[in-house]
Amino acid sequence: MKKFLYWTPRILSIILVGFISLFALDIFSQDYTGWELIFALVMHLVPSFVAVVFIVIAWKWEHIGGWLFILLGGAYIFIGRFELMAILIFTLPLVVIGVLYLVHHYKYQDPQV
Repeated sequence: MKKFLYWTPRILSIILVGFISLFALDIFSQDYTGWELIFALVMHLVPSFVAVVFIVIAWKWEHIGGWLFILLGGAYIFIGRFELMAILIFTLPLVVIGVLYLVHHYKYQDPQV
């Protein structure tokens, strides 16, 4: 169970970043060229970059990363304008991942820390 609680939030968070990054591909259907395309792609990938930073933090400090994922999930409620599909697609997985990081940290934390 310890390995399951260790690897599940990490794998799910990486999968979630891949899923969020897929939304940036719609930029190629626009009529951007050159630097406009690169700038638009980077702007569409900002949520993915934020999630990657949170993964790095959570990998090192699970309790901080867990709370960051939960806060990011709460932010998506406002970003998605309280729409049910936005909550189900973005908020729920982020909160579940954050809770899994926290459960592993508090259940298996090093007593000397």
